[in-house]
Amino acid sequence: MELREAVISERITFAADNASPTWLRALLRGSHVTSGAILLIALIEGGSYLPYAAAISLFFMLAQAGISILLGRISEKRIANLEDLAMKVDEQRAQIEQLFGMTDMLQSALSREDAGEVLAATASKLLPDLRGGLYIFNNSQDRLDLATLWPDDGISNPIKTLVPATCWALKRGKVQINDPHSQSLCCKHNGGRNATIEVPMIARGKVHGLLMLASDDVDGATRLREIARIAQALADSMSLALANISLQEKLRTQSLRDPLTGLYNRRYMEDALERHLQIAERNGSATSVIMIDLDHFKKINDAHGHGKGDAVLRDVAAQLTASVRPTDIASRYGGEELMVIMPGCDLDQALKKAELLRSRIEGLSELHGTPVTASFGVACVPETSSTMRDLVPMADAALYAAKEAGRNCVKAAGRRKPSPAPVNTPLLAMTKK
Repeated sequence: MELREAVISERITFAADNASPTWLRALLRGSHVTSGAILLIALIEGGSYLPYAAAISLFFMLAQAGISILLGRISEKRIANLEDLAMKVDEQRAQIEQLFGMTDMLQSALSREDAGEVLAATASKLLPDLRGGLYIFNNSQDRLDLATLWPDDGISNPIKTLVPATCWALKRGKVQINDPHSQSLCCKHNGGRNATIEVPMIARGKVHGLLMLASDDVDGATRLREIARIAQALADSMSLALANISLQEKLRTQSLRDPLTGLYNRRYMEDALERHLQIAERNGSATSVIMIDLDHFKKINDAHGHGKGDAVLRDVAAQLTASVRPTDIASRYGGEELMVIMPGCDLDQALKKAELLRSRIEGLSELHGTPVTASFGVACVPETSSTMRDLVPMADAALYAAKEAGRNCVKAAGRRKPSPAPVNTPLLAMTKK
């Protein structure tokens, strides 16, 4: 009995799926008219027509009942489809609102770290069943490093570094879905672990990074294909944000650094020196300054041209950058004069560093085919100077002394004399006789 009912229900459903509602309504109206006409004729004629008319009317009634059931099933299916459509529209509206909110937040991002946090928060809401990572090009543009990971649950173990040559998404500039469970083409860095979708972040003709989303499911590639448009929207928003951040950093660098040498400019140096001296005064620590002047630099320009002089300046600046500590500030003071600010460094340590720099600069002579040397003047607060006002002049005076001593040497400013100890006057001497 149950099997029979299931078969009937299945046939009704099949008929409802394949029948035309317009045709069924026309058939229903036609059956009403036909059965009514037959009954009317039978009543008029009477006699032997009545049994036949009753049988035909019963057939039409059964047909009308079947048609009504089919129309009801069709209506239910349409209502269900409309409800599903409404749910999808609401879901898409919510996704669009979250994407708009992400774009608005990204406009306030001041760094790549800020942008990564916004991306992770939005992707976690939109795609909670997937893991993700943001990869950004390093300074040398030869690899991409993992900048942001979500969820940060300690379980995910994504690849830390990507090489563009191993990534089809970056080589093609298009979305790449890696499905290690099929025979499709996969990026070499995938390693056959999980299904991933990789979207390059391209803005203004430049690739700024890569968005990677991963699924742990066996059929994860199907899920990734479903959310490909969302992944593309996330990548598009992030690419614009990264492009704007890159432009801001470039403008900031241009305003703080010398374009020829890449060292900090004089304006930044003066602000940094004042800031570090204030910190040193509060903490009672030392801060040293090294003044550097290239010897006979005008002769290099006159004999070999300004191109050679610029090359020498760039290489000297590179030696400074490679030799100083991360906390030190190397700057171009003006022309061929350079300066290094060394927070937390006393006079003896600064003299050793200056001698190292002198030796490395002298080592550039063979590279450029001409003598390249520099003279150094070193001063320190509080050992040689008491304030910023006399720190730089004293380092400059020491530099002049190095020039007078024959150049290519290091000279230090004279040390301050220690303050005399306070004298305790006997109380009796203070009283009037």
